[in-house]
Amino acid sequence: QVQLVESGGGLVQPGGSLGLSCAASGSIFRVNGMGWYRQAPGKQRELVARITTSGSTNYTDSVKGRFTISRDNAKNTVYLQMNSLRPEDTAVYFCNANIVTWSGVHNYWGQGTQVTVSS
Repeated sequence: QVQLVESGGGLVQPGGSLGLSCAASGSIFRVNGMGWYRQAPGKQRELVARITTSGSTNYTDSVKGRFTISRDNAKNTVYLQMNSLRPEDTAVYFCNANIVTWSGVHNYWGQGTQVTVSS
């Protein structure tokens, strides 16, 4: 089976930085696009950033210039470097990957990691 394991969340002061990582493992033929989503209390889940296999990226406007998404295709891992964090960045962050397996093409989700930005 395929699983995505996230790490790197925690508590940080406003203006601080955190780095998240998410590694996909299992019976994987190909990992296509990968991304990070977040859901804050009382809010809809939103896309934070996505990255294609070739490295093309897109970000939601609120994180542009502060967050950087990257990936290591050899490790099936996606990263999110978060700088200049703000309280409104507080959310559970989920990684996502579009993955080809023997059974087809599906989106898989990580378990979520809490990011709290507070003084």
